[in-house]
Amino acid sequence: MKVLVIGAAGMIGRKLVERLTRDGALGGRTIASLHATDIVAPAPGPAPFPIASEACDIAAPYIAPKLVASRPDVIFLLASIVSGEAEADFEKGYSINLDGTRLILEAIRRERELSGASYCPRVVFTSSIAVFGAPFPEAIGDEFFSTPLTSYGTQKAICELLLADYSRRGFLDAVGIRLPTISVRPGAPNKAASSFFSGIMREPLAGKAAILPVADTVMHWHASPRSAVGFLVHAATLDTTALGARRSLTMPGVAATVAQQIEALRELAGDATVALIRRQSDPVIEKIVAGWPRNFDASRAISLGFRAEASFAEILRAYIEDEHVRIGA
Repeated sequence: MKVLVIGAAGMIGRKLVERLTRDGALGGRTIASLHATDIVAPAPGPAPFPIASEACDIAAPYIAPKLVASRPDVIFLLASIVSGEAEADFEKGYSINLDGTRLILEAIRRERELSGASYCPRVVFTSSIAVFGAPFPEAIGDEFFSTPLTSYGTQKAICELLLADYSRRGFLDAVGIRLPTISVRPGAPNKAASSFFSGIMREPLAGKAAILPVADTVMHWHASPRSAVGFLVHAATLDTTALGARRSLTMPGVAATVAQQIEALRELAGDATVALIRRQSDPVIEKIVAGWPRNFDASRAISLGFRAEASFAEILRAYIEDEHVRIGA
């Protein structure tokens, strides 16, 4: 089996490549080779199979045919401009999130034509709960209207339609997974408007101050990086006949308020750690977050075998375990 990971230098991409190199197989099939790409060259570790690492821009028209020419069996399409940056830079967001995705899908379609219709890869696309827009019901099911209120959400929603149509036409076999906000993200903050959800956990655990730009009452949908990788692996091996024409689905997660996040941090790390959180209102972030969904009915994904944590405390423990965080160090 050949695997292509587009967006392999990002946090989730790195963890996915680590999982694939550790397992050496996907869905019971041995991985023969892996091609890891991103805007900067990924740096994967040792693996039981050959790994090619490459820096490239998927918005460049000549890149997509080159990436797909080897006819990978599974393509993980993770590359995107995050929400805050996509809102701030309209052209860049559409160039990467929409045009780059379309170029990859078109390259697959052309490669299928060259193969005499024998080539039909599994494409796993990371979408987002940002495809939904207010007003929201108590819990959002997969049948809720896709009416995004940000450019990022709009770009992801358009890509979901493309995935469904290209799959319907038999050009590829796609699964779109709408990721919750991934918490707690290791490393430095990124430009996502949701970055603070991780920052108010990660920085205090490291003994650093963190800014909370929204009210404690803000509720959001979360899952851990560990769960995100599990979603991707499961989507790559899922029997897609159960999806029918509806190729994208919302992943399970935990609906938690900021106050509940902070309480989980207090229980695991104490009052002194929580005291490092500084409240500082940011009207721009508050406006973006106000248009985000808060709670979901992910029963469809759960029925298909996708799994996530049951509480924010579990999410926080997963971060502490996976990143080897020493409490009180």
